[in-house]
Amino acid sequence: MISQVGYKKKTVSVNQREFLVQIVPFDNGDFISITEGKEKIGTLVVSIGSAGRTTSTATVIPSKSETIFLKMVAERVASTINGICIFSLNIQKELELDSMKVLMNEVMEIIQQ
Repeated sequence: MISQVGYKKKTVSVNQREFLVQIVPFDNGDFISITEGKEKIGTLVVSIGSAGRTTSTATVIPSKSETIFLKMVAERVASTINGICIFSLNIQKELELDSMKVLMNEVMEIIQQ
């Protein structure tokens, strides 16, 4: 039997689009995946945060767009949890500003639970 303790999954609807937000927490960080449509690993960004220091970010799989959103989410999560954030985003078309805000708020709400 597979345990799902700690694994968090939520469907977020915004602007007639549905996104699946999945978070797998670890002792030293979180893996976050936001997908639209099929569940695939997409653009991948890793951020490392530590108390009182700057956050370091690296792009593992680059994106044609959404680079600011990817970096912003990864860095905010990493600095909030003082750990590592691995963030994957696979969407069908570019995000609107209000969609970015809603998704960011959902991720932060789940992280802080």
